Amino acid sequence: MIESHIQAILQHIGEDPEREGLVKTPARVAKALAEVTAGYRQDACEILRSAIFDASDSQGLVLVRDIPFYSLCEHHILPFFGQVHIAYLPGTHITGLSKLARAVEVFARRLQVQERLTRQIAEAVMEALDAQGVVVVVEAQHMCMQMRGVEKPGTVTTTVAALGCYEKDVQLRQEVLTLIRK
Repeated sequence: MIESHIQAILQHIGEDPEREGLVKTPARVAKALAEVTAGYRQDACEILRSAIFDASDSQGLVLVRDIPFYSLCEHHILPFFGQVHIAYLPGTHITGLSKLARAVEVFARRLQVQERLTRQIAEAVMEALDAQGVVVVVEAQHMCMQMRGVEKPGTVTTTVAALGCYEKDVQLRQEVLTLIRK
């Protein structure tokens, strides 16, 4: 079904879908679209809980910086990409560090806006781990700003979500943001 729509789009923009280089393009686009939207078929909390450990020995902050991500802007279906930084103060549980990166992928592999992506990651970590607090910072470049519209290459958008103790305590939140910037 997607293939026939891609073929129609190719025709609409003035291309010949039967041209040698385009014959298999509808199938390739359908396959790529399934890959980059795989997050709709995954549950981030389930992934975070798949490697959960007791946090009674955990004394402080857990911070994973520079997790790369790629997503699609829901307004233009153009890529945006960058890095996610996740900090959490364990409550009852911690998770395997790779599970944080996998949780990022779940939400990034959906049609998104950066603000929602940031919040969804923070809420999943908070819920799945029963954390005392979570801070998520996302820094991204948006192709919809760089290659069309205002055409401003190199612009970076930063969004922050702070939950639990970090939402209430400005000084505590600032300490975490300072660690992320190092």
